[in-house]
Amino acid sequence: MSLGFFVFAPGFWDNEAVHVALAVGTAVAIVAGVVGVFTVMRGQSFAGESLGDIGTTGGSAAALVGAGPLAGFVAVDVLAAAAMELVGVQRVRGRDLATGIVLGAAIGLAAFFLYLDSTQGSGNGSTVTILFGSIFAISSATIPAVVGLAALAVTMIVVLYRPLLLATVSPEMAAARGIPVRLVGALYLLALALATALAAITIGTILSTALLIGPAAAALRLTRRPLRAMLGATAIGIGAVWLGILLAYDSYHWPPHEHGWPVSFFVVALVFLGYLASGLVEWRRERGA
Repeated sequence: MSLGFFVFAPGFWDNEAVHVALAVGTAVAIVAGVVGVFTVMRGQSFAGESLGDIGTTGGSAAALVGAGPLAGFVAVDVLAAAAMELVGVQRVRGRDLATGIVLGAAIGLAAFFLYLDSTQGSGNGSTVTILFGSIFAISSATIPAVVGLAALAVTMIVVLYRPLLLATVSPEMAAARGIPVRLVGALYLLALALATALAAITIGTILSTALLIGPAAAALRLTRRPLRAMLGATAIGIGAVWLGILLAYDSYHWPPHEHGWPVSFFVVALVFLGYLASGLVEWRRERGA
């Protein structure tokens, strides 16, 4: 009996839901790794967390009208990013204030929409899906939209890479060199909104920051070079998503039977373990130095 029999539960490679989950998860892990590195470097993890929570508003509104959650996540996160920019998120002292104001308003709306979803019976379990994700339930028709949005966000970061890096390291120097720091920051925030929305359909709005911040933070522990960190974060994210999908699928055959564990749990747990492992590598390297 081969090792694959014990690792891959029967039907894993033939299951269409698995194929869709792997495709979507890979695209999301790539964009999360690329955007996440700048999110950590710019100290805007709170903005990423807030956009994830704010996505609950879009997802619940979409469920209320019978639309797919991705459209709601993207629409509301992009609007929230624009609102943060208008309030002053690009000014260091105004970031938390702007983010907090927008977050508070959005969470209030999310609570209202989720209430309507549950009382009007239109949710059909959508609340759990919105908050914690359900990657096995994603339709194959969603793949082009996911890939397209991921490609857009990654392309924005690639095009903005040099001015964004300088504006991240030294906004004053970037401004002195004629770089439109406010515009660059606003475009980055748009890429962050797209990345957060995509992460939300994978592991839910509450946990989306884990995929956005965790791999990037781990990669930046291993290297200070942004490009290498992006590659490392992407590799960690893809590994966590793929292994999370495998474990979630296999868990349907664990006791109690036919009650598999959620993918989001495994992905977040694996990202956390990856972050701890990177800390151990960093500690051993510092001791060796």
